[in-house]
Amino acid sequence: MFDETLLDDPEALTRADPRGLLRDAAGAGARVRTAARLAAEAGITELRPDGRPRTVLIAGPGTAATATADLLGTLAGGACPVVPLGPTGVAAAAGALRWTLPGWAGPVDLLLIATPDGGEPGLALLAEQAYRRGCTVVAVAPLGTPVAEAAQSTHGLAVPMATAPGELPQEEPVEAYANGTTAAPGAFWALLTPLLLLLGRTGLVDADTEAVHDLADRLDTTAKRCGPAVAAYSNPAKTLAAELADSLPLVWTEGPGAGPIGRRFTALLAELAGHPALTAALPEALPAHGALLVTGLSDAGDPDDFFRDRVDETELLRARVVLLRDRPPGGLTAAPAARELALAHSTPLSELEPGEGGDLAATAELIATTDFAAVYLALATTPRS
Repeated sequence: MFDETLLDDPEALTRADPRGLLRDAAGAGARVRTAARLAAEAGITELRPDGRPRTVLIAGPGTAATATADLLGTLAGGACPVVPLGPTGVAAAAGALRWTLPGWAGPVDLLLIATPDGGEPGLALLAEQAYRRGCTVVAVAPLGTPVAEAAQSTHGLAVPMATAPGELPQEEPVEAYANGTTAAPGAFWALLTPLLLLLGRTGLVDADTEAVHDLADRLDTTAKRCGPAVAAYSNPAKTLAAELADSLPLVWTEGPGAGPIGRRFTALLAELAGHPALTAALPEALPAHGALLVTGLSDAGDPDDFFRDRVDETELLRARVVLLRDRPPGGLTAAPAARELALAHSTPLSELEPGEGGDLAATAELIATTDFAAVYLALATTPRS
């Protein structure tokens, strides 16, 4: 059940947020600045690579690491293949996960390890395997954890993961990030920022210290627009959360940067709010999800029919299109066709577009807005008894 009144009660939101997800989302800009400082102290901003790697391999557990690999692959474009390494294991526990390098990995490849935990033996073994193969290893992990130590012992680079704003990394391993969820917004930015700067030094992405600080400023601006003190009628994240309640979001993305944002948003809706969602890129989303608009899914009863029988009424999720738009290449857009299809089937539609600014800053704005929306939906939703 979704309690919309909670959205305009900051104190109630705080009480409903024991994991500190709202505080984590609001501190994303500060987290980026802390991560950039730690990356500089680790020597990333002074690196002078001899050339580009043949392939960038990325390994790590959970939503934050997966989203980091997804976005870096998009930002790198065709400059270099970015290959995420998925874990195997009998359970989603740090001690049970294992990663393996592909057979072709060797001295011309770069392995990036991103983990908000740092206690995974499988990642430490992966760093050792990469060292034996001659791969360069860079790890972003909490200071003093087995993964950080493994990276250092294999002559790789270990970057301490930024923790809470203004808080230095701890010497002891941390148990969990944001009280147990790697989907917390801060974990994503803490892992992404050093790797952005690293790939910026190699020339694979357009990211330098100035661009990262612009990104942090945009996150601060978005937090002011989407924070808990801002009323729902003028808060895009609260508005989106209320629109998604009791609906099945069909997240349609357009533009190179929107795809990873849509996939991260659906992952956060599931992990934080327990809310199902589907995502696809335009124009393929139109045939892929079109059937969902013409079935009974989008016809859960006429909300304007006051006299309808509610006793035996089956509660169904109504489809709702969420259009996330970046800047599509060549100026070609399928957005008008998407709006027309939704309108033809009386399916409500929400749209999010970034403001002006550089590509990184615009991407950060969309990510932060959807992060806040997922958190608000999680906090205002109570399980049905």
